[in-house]
Amino acid sequence: MARVAIRRTSTDQKTLDAEIARLRDLGTNELRACWQTVFRREAPPHLSRHLLFRALTYRLQADALGDLDEKCQHLLKRANLAGATGSQTTKVDSLKSSVAQGTILGREWNGRMHRVAVLADGFAWNGKTYASLSKVALAITGTRWNGPRFFGLRDKSKTALSDARS
Repeated sequence: MARVAIRRTSTDQKTLDAEIARLRDLGTNELRACWQTVFRREAPPHLSRHLLFRALTYRLQADALGDLDEKCQHLLKRANLAGATGSQTTKVDSLKSSVAQGTILGREWNGRMHRVAVLADGFAWNGKTYASLSKVALAITGTRWNGPRFFGLRDKSKTALSDARS
């Protein structure tokens, strides 16, 4: 594979635009070689040509014009850590622990009231047990829904849920 480098000669906008245009014309193998030169490691094999190009042009612009300021980098790192720990997702187990066993959830759909009982091992509706509220919502509506959102649990605060228990 041929070695291709990103030229870092000047920060003037015309030079930067010309370098981005040159990168745009490169094929996938040439962009991978560029990646090797710039990041000093092989490009991840799953990255498409488009993503290779985007990452390389970002690095080129950041080197020439300056990267994100410290406040933005800190904000992105915090968001990444929150996503990696799964703290922003609602899991069935956490839902079951936040909604006590025996709780009856209600939702009106197409003029009919539907009641779902929270069990230790799932959710009961219409004489059947379902593993998730999303499966109950699918059975009720015939379309895919986020179950907690369908039953109004997604955006409620923990205090509202604990008040509902009492």
